[in-house]
Amino acid sequence: MTSLLHPPVFALTRTDGNALHFASAAGPTIDVFVLEDDIVRVRVLPDGNAHGPRTWAIAPGLDDVPVEGRDRLDLSGFALPAFEVVAGSDSVQIETAQIRLTVTLHGGYCAWELRDDSEWRRVLQDRATQAYNFGWWDERVYHYLRREPGEMYVGLGERAGSLDRAGGQYRMANIDAMGYSARTTDPLYKHIPFYLTWQRETSLGFGLFYDTLADCSFDMGRELDNYHGHYRHFIAEHGDLDYYFIASPATPLAAVRRFTWLTGRPALMPKWGLGYSGSTMSYTDAPDAQQQMGEFLERCREYDVLCDSFHLSSGYTSIGAKRYVFHWNRDKFPDTDGFVQRYLAEGVRLCANIKPCLLRDHPEFEQAARDGLLIRARDGAPAWVQFWDEVGAYLDFTNPDTLAWWQAHVTDALLRHGIAATWNDNNEFEIWTDDALAHGFGKPYPAREAKVLQTMLMMRASRDAQRAYAPGQRPFLVSRSGGVGMHRYVQTWSGDNYTSWETLRYNLKMGLGLAMSGVSNTGHDIGGFSGPAPDAELFVRWIQFGIFMPRFSIHSWNDDGTVNEPWMHREATTHVSDLIKLRYRLMPYLYHLLWESTQRYEPVLRPMFAEFPHDPRCYEDGDDMMLGSALLVAPVVESGQTHRQVWLPAGTHWVSYWSGETFAGGQTVSFPAPWDQPVMLIREGTAIPLNVATQHFAQPAERRAFVVAPCVGSGVVEGICVEDDGISEAWRAGERGSVKLRVACDTTTLSISVEWAGHGRPPFASIDLFIPEADTRRVIAANGTIATAAREAGWTRLTLDLAAHAG
Repeated sequence: MTSLLHPPVFALTRTDGNALHFASAAGPTIDVFVLEDDIVRVRVLPDGNAHGPRTWAIAPGLDDVPVEGRDRLDLSGFALPAFEVVAGSDSVQIETAQIRLTVTLHGGYCAWELRDDSEWRRVLQDRATQAYNFGWWDERVYHYLRREPGEMYVGLGERAGSLDRAGGQYRMANIDAMGYSARTTDPLYKHIPFYLTWQRETSLGFGLFYDTLADCSFDMGRELDNYHGHYRHFIAEHGDLDYYFIASPATPLAAVRRFTWLTGRPALMPKWGLGYSGSTMSYTDAPDAQQQMGEFLERCREYDVLCDSFHLSSGYTSIGAKRYVFHWNRDKFPDTDGFVQRYLAEGVRLCANIKPCLLRDHPEFEQAARDGLLIRARDGAPAWVQFWDEVGAYLDFTNPDTLAWWQAHVTDALLRHGIAATWNDNNEFEIWTDDALAHGFGKPYPAREAKVLQTMLMMRASRDAQRAYAPGQRPFLVSRSGGVGMHRYVQTWSGDNYTSWETLRYNLKMGLGLAMSGVSNTGHDIGGFSGPAPDAELFVRWIQFGIFMPRFSIHSWNDDGTVNEPWMHREATTHVSDLIKLRYRLMPYLYHLLWESTQRYEPVLRPMFAEFPHDPRCYEDGDDMMLGSALLVAPVVESGQTHRQVWLPAGTHWVSYWSGETFAGGQTVSFPAPWDQPVMLIREGTAIPLNVATQHFAQPAERRAFVVAPCVGSGVVEGICVEDDGISEAWRAGERGSVKLRVACDTTTLSISVEWAGHGRPPFASIDLFIPEADTRRVIAANGTIATAAREAGWTRLTLDLAAHAG
């Protein structure tokens, strides 16, 4: 038996392919799995036995995992590269092309190095004192790591506060945190135990992912204990210490891409999921809900507000003041099919709210209990929980019968009426007692040990219902709660935020934290969900920021009963309409970024330091962000501002979207910030695809263009715009194409070539290019002719015949 006085002494006892097994006479074992040149996994078992369940997180490059989970010893999908092992008297060194891990045999401590050019640099090591819990303290899992000066920690999913987690403490336990403070509230809705460590002085970094379903916590240097030096730590309530080390040399984005790949391919949502989605609880809570929903469409037409979907809040399920999932209130919605069809006729799809808890007086509660579909107490009774204004019991999605029941109800209650999507809500599964048991696919265990798994299986069941009902169409789902791998299924948002300028500022950082944790298809409740109604200025500034997020929904439950709607402030309605049209103008770029997320695991949103790690100013805790690699967005997050100070990262030039002016990087510039013109700057050497067709409500139109930021000297600009039908699964069979732009720049000439690549023919006869008007270099078409040229607000607009340029 081990003790603090006598830590275990390990020996390398077995090498089985890319798995190395270390054992000690006292019982503890350590397994090392060399999975990729840049990914190595370590599992520490204090008694030599695995206690954690299967994994639902690990899906390297895959769309999904088996519904009952993946065996933790399954190494399929990994490259399993060659590696070297050097065994010494007191340590074993394991080396790949990028990583060198040294395991100290006395205590099993790990030290990690990354290759930096021709030499190895130490980037991480376990704390030298009691790094693990070998049964010394309690049943929990502990991992203590040495903390180095100047390190920054980014990730942990959806967290309040600054983007850099250094000095903070964070608890991961999914909670319904309505009205939270985006600066201080913890925990929140999501469970993503991954973070990036970045060392700005060396431009080296790495990701750590702890593969656990347990409630857990991270201390990133807030705790200090004189006996152990500077450290940070991870604690999980149960399971095993099972973590992945992911190398991230040169760029912080490398570990983010690889973690996203490791945990599965992000779902490619239908293009309409990027449009404006209306939503408010007030409409469906009203006794004349169907009429109020109809009036929303009328106002969209009246104010020319483009809209693609509406999130149907849970009031449609009410009986009295309570909500009963899959029940339609026929008093509020006397003609369900007619209601849905009216929306579809206007090009607006409905995304219906569904909840995983049956109240004790739900019409189907007793039958569900008899059929064993609910999470149960040890005595067989339902495991009661508080849910909204009543007591109920959660459905148990670790029971295959529950999965089938859920899919049948999604189909019968929603899809067959024409509902296009599911909004998986209030799915935090707040279970706190050991008395509640989950079915566990035939191996029951305490339900609180896999709360986040219930959330994941709920959204999976909703996805599977949509796939079965319309197998040729891409599913669209939204979920408030979730965990690692949720990006395989859903779009998400930051939950029930509070209306304030502070929330606007910190929601921006929250979205960046999610993107740096592998979850890119995100957004926020625009205008704030809970609290006072936003005044006109705050509302417009929030929309200015929100139009750049992959999810764009105005949603509310204001304290005074008012509704956040595009026309809520008449003096601002024209600005709001124009901003939403700007969103639709940018749709091809947003869609391209989601495509890049699905195909190449690229984060859609990026902190400034992640894109410009060599610029010290980009490490400041600012309020700017990159949308992809090409567009710098600088929201206004303080009241009373007419200008926005922006630090332009060094090493490149920047072009104002609004004026076409070019600015050198490495300086702060003050830009005008009127209500209808969010500050946007295009990075030198990039081209952003746009939709420049004139659009009106229920009258979609497409015309493609690129806005180009030419190289100031010599260089090449490349732009691409993915084109497919935007809704079907045909892209998987290669039914897609792309418009590819290339602009070769030298001191006198911009030489433009455009080609169509891929399936079919170009969907557009011509495209437009916008070149800064101040750029006086001669413009020539390398493979055709320029049809027309015109001046527009600081830009030269060129029109090219795409058919003539098709490859």
